[in-house]
Amino acid sequence: MNSHTSKTTIQGPAGTLELMVDAPQLEPGQLSRGTAVIAHPHPLFGGTMENKVVQTLARAFVQSGWQAVRFNFRGVGASQGTYDEGRGELQDLLAVAAQRATGDLALAGFSFGAFVTSQAAAQLATQRPLSSLVLIGTAASRFAVAAIPEDLHPRTLVVHGEQDDTVPLSDVMNWARPQKLPVTVIPGVEHFFHGQLPLLRSLVARHLAAT
Repeated sequence: MNSHTSKTTIQGPAGTLELMVDAPQLEPGQLSRGTAVIAHPHPLFGGTMENKVVQTLARAFVQSGWQAVRFNFRGVGASQGTYDEGRGELQDLLAVAAQRATGDLALAGFSFGAFVTSQAAAQLATQRPLSSLVLIGTAASRFAVAAIPEDLHPRTLVVHGEQDDTVPLSDVMNWARPQKLPVTVIPGVEHFFHGQLPLLRSLVARHLAAT
């Protein structure tokens, strides 16, 4: 934990939710670009807000001037409650966004977290505008990933590894194709982006600079 990272909790739908807030280094009087809420991989398979891809996303947002809020879904770490197959986890994410997001809102997620994030983006589409949406290793083969609202497409980044053995690239393409939603494919990379986290961070930062 660095000097610009703090740990806190909020009251979520199923009890306490554990959060980590990463703040950007700002000049006096400078404001952050907004708040990015970042969702982690599957709770039943070791997914936590400490996941390396999640941390990479947080770094990319912070370096781009955003406040990054990571959190543990219900039943993970010090977060209360039990796994709810995505339904309760969606409510967890929405609670974090409602209580902790100041300024513009961005959403990001990895794997199962990308599935939950897609659901949140679809639900928030009529309630609160999103400045950016980042979906990494989207779990399209295992869950009903929501379609991305068309007006959000220019502000959406979808990244997938060519050799993802957890979520086949073909399943992500089958989800994206009907929407004509672009997918950035990293050649030779598997689900957890081993050895390619700096590249992933760079891709996200480039996307944020353009939105």
